[in-house]
Amino acid sequence: MNRPLETRVRLPFPATEPRPTRPEQPVEPHDPDTPRGAAPPEQRQNTERGPKLSQADILLHLGIDQYLLVRHDHSAYAVPADGPPIARPLRAKGGFGGTGSLRQLLNRSYVLATGRAPSQSALADAIASMDALALDAHEQPVHLRIAPDPVDEQATWLDLGRADGLSVCIEPGTWAVTTPPIAEGPLWRRTRLTGELPLPERDPDGWRAGLALLRELSALAEPSWRMAVAWLLAALRPDMPRPVAYFNGERGTAKTTSARQLLRLLDGIGAEVRGVPRSEDDGAVAASAGWTMGLDNLAGIPQWLSDFLCRAVTGQSVAKREMYTDDDITSWAYQRPVLLTGIDVGALQPDLAERLLPFTLEAIDPKARRTEADLWRRYRAAHSRILGGLLDLAAQVWARLPEAADRLDHRPRMADWAELLWALDAVTGWDTLATYIGSQDAITDDVIDADPVATALTRWASTADTTEWQATTAQIDQALRPPGPLPDTWPKTTALLSARLTSLAPALRQRGLDIRRLPRTSASRGFLITRHLDTGQT
Repeated sequence: MNRPLETRVRLPFPATEPRPTRPEQPVEPHDPDTPRGAAPPEQRQNTERGPKLSQADILLHLGIDQYLLVRHDHSAYAVPADGPPIARPLRAKGGFGGTGSLRQLLNRSYVLATGRAPSQSALADAIASMDALALDAHEQPVHLRIAPDPVDEQATWLDLGRADGLSVCIEPGTWAVTTPPIAEGPLWRRTRLTGELPLPERDPDGWRAGLALLRELSALAEPSWRMAVAWLLAALRPDMPRPVAYFNGERGTAKTTSARQLLRLLDGIGAEVRGVPRSEDDGAVAASAGWTMGLDNLAGIPQWLSDFLCRAVTGQSVAKREMYTDDDITSWAYQRPVLLTGIDVGALQPDLAERLLPFTLEAIDPKARRTEADLWRRYRAAHSRILGGLLDLAAQVWARLPEAADRLDHRPRMADWAELLWALDAVTGWDTLATYIGSQDAITDDVIDADPVATALTRWASTADTTEWQATTAQIDQALRPPGPLPDTWPKTTALLSARLTSLAPALRQRGLDIRRLPRTSASRGFLITRHLDTGQT
């Protein structure tokens, strides 16, 4: 990576010594050849060193001497020239994940160099000038918590959230704790949600011993425990669509505690499950600021939240007008591991149902229930070994991943996730891929049972004397409407019914009903519904 400026301006005083505020020489009698009011020669600026620098100029020179400028996603970042590889956004004003914003660090450098505090306007001017210089800066990706290796596409990086920049490089077959080189490794961005992780430790007995420590603290039952391990591995993969983990169970089954255990393994002991955001904008802000996203105690999932969750796990970028500006746009990009808890989230939209990974929690014996203080004391003590066990397993799974593309005969909608499950089974001897496909069948049944249009179509299929039905949307509506008052969830217009049929098509296809939209004619547009008798479904 090249430095943003070819030359550096030398400061008019040593950077490590306070700038003198008054001359130490005794005052001499006035020279009649010197105009009244002019400073004596020993106090005048040395012209050989250039003009006197303002506070903003000194701050600017400190900034360009100590930092490299890069750009990512139309934003400017400053990276310490001598490390660690932490990219600080130029426009950030407050704290920066415990490592300090650029504004704070420049303020600190100025105080150490001069013994005086700079004005806030000088800081703003210096950072604005650096922002302008960054227009010509090198474009380089800036990552949050997880990153691909710039050279080896099979390797991934995990940011430990430490001020010294120590990270974990996970390669096929091995992993190591190291500091990414500025010019070759990933650059990290930090937020207040970027918690610090402990240095991982290898267990002499391998990954099974390390993960067994988490198993002892968890209330997850088999096979949900193994699927939780798979979800954690997927969370270590960058740019990968992942299913939405969903903890369900009766009250007192430690849903929230179990969710925190998974989140804190990857995001630090301060990671939390939070309440449902009030809007998609609020959710986008939270998703862009943290690597994992946990929502607690869902009592239902409205349409907007269902759409948001689908976009959060498959990848989304939201552009909004920046506050207090006329035309500046701010962008939030995110693709996150998402985790939900709830007793019964009610009817699921088909798109979200296809991305859901349910975890079942068993009732806890009152005699075996631990106190919160004891549980988290043990968790903190085991955190480094649990993380080491997960990394040991990840390195082995990464080594088998290249084989998955050729070995998989069937891929569900989330093909990357299916390949990871195949590689995990190849390493461990588990059957997580079959478990996931089986859970999808159960969720499909739930979707059909909860939707009145889907249940009406399955009733038609069980009594129809034909295998094909071609009809307009209005005809389908008239034929399928149940007697009596319509359910609140029945589409109110034919346009809404058309959209519902399209969204239900993947789920119904698994039950032997193929729904195809027909080309529009001059009169109308309809559907062809085909009942397949060889599926064993009615």
